[in-house]
Amino acid sequence: MIGQLVGARRWRTRRALKAARMIDEVVDTQLPLLASFDEERRRRSADYLAELVKLAQDYRYFAHGWIDAKELDRRGRVVVANLTRMRVDPRTRLITD
Repeated sequence: MIGQLVGARRWRTRRALKAARMIDEVVDTQLPLLASFDEERRRRSADYLAELVKLAQDYRYFAHGWIDAKELDRRGRVVVANLTRMRVDPRTRLITD
């Protein structure tokens, strides 16, 4: 029984760290593109990437046991809401435009 709990925790830890690495890769590939943008677009895109960085950090906090799954979910919902707000804001042009 305890072995199963430890195994499940390790699995969640590995999965959370993998998610954080994937988000980091997205940010790392998009970051160099910001240099070619005008100042306003660069700022907005940087804000978008900063939300992704926060989400990756939250996954690491979860992996280290500093926050629980409920808190990770809450923080993830906040980030998604912020990204959605940025996306629907007609003044915001994202990197993918």
